[in-house]
Amino acid sequence: MGKDLRQKGFTLIELAIVLVIIGIIMGAVIKGQDLMTSAKAKKFTTTVNTWNMLTWAYMDRMGRFPGDASSNGIIGDVAASEQTAAASAIGELAAAGTMDNAPTNPVIIGGQSLWIYYGNDVPPSGARNVMVICSVANCATAFTADALRIVQSVDTSIDGTADAGLGQFRGATAVTLAGAGTINTRTVAAVTAVTGVNETAAGAATAWATTQNAAVWLFDRPY
Repeated sequence: MGKDLRQKGFTLIELAIVLVIIGIIMGAVIKGQDLMTSAKAKKFTTTVNTWNMLTWAYMDRMGRFPGDASSNGIIGDVAASEQTAAASAIGELAAAGTMDNAPTNPVIIGGQSLWIYYGNDVPPSGARNVMVICSVANCATAFTADALRIVQSVDTSIDGTADAGLGQFRGATAVTLAGAGTINTRTVAAVTAVTGVNETAAGAATAWATTQNAAVWLFDRPY
């Protein structure tokens, strides 16, 4: 028998329906990815704020910041007494019997690991206390695009906008650590210097980028 010449392809209506269905599926996938990223960012922001609250709770209890054994107001600036694993800020907060609800370090969120440390930077105006966030344990590798999305959310929660060179939460190109180790399964170290902290010029903006190795929170005073 010969081919039935009456056979037809899809009608325009049928093609339109298929395209609508494909669009709905793609929208759901993209929305799902956005929701997953948002959930990761919220979880990490909560962890950052928990470490910050524990720092101030330690101050209320002990009369000094964790990691500031010399009680001079600067964390991790004294090599002999503050730049060891046990004497670092995270080390003291994670020590047995100190803070029962200290978070894990690194924070692992959906396959993405982020490390948190305390210490100080040393700008021309003098040492200032900082919390730093890095995507590797030694802070020697730049942020990935996925990590930056999380960091941007933390910046927005602290400063109200995701600008790497404004407010108390900024990007930096390098971090120097001392006394790295492990205390109660938490990775610890003292920050002894921060290099290349971003500074946004008037009327401009500084984007978070994969050239930055760390996010720096000057948590106890403004820049």
